[in-house]
Amino acid sequence: MALGSGRRNKRQLIPQAHQALDDMKYEIAAEMGLPVYQGSEDYWGNITTRDAGAVGGHMVRKMVAYSQAMMAGQEPGANHNES
Repeated sequence: MALGSGRRNKRQLIPQAHQALDDMKYEIAAEMGLPVYQGSEDYWGNITTRDAGAVGGHMVRKMVAYSQAMMAGQEPGANHNES
């Protein structure tokens, strides 16, 4: 099989999280000053690939931090001093 010719499985593991992830995406885009708005149905044709990728990167960082806080028994989103 050639590189890139594999089938992608875009099935979401937790379908109920779709709206929360969508909200997070647009919240981060707004924080970055990107001119995209909820309801644009994921068409961001006027946004550079670099900016769209940065939104995804910020989403991953927030989800990792949330997961780490949950595993540590801490309140997600709270500021904790690192030693």
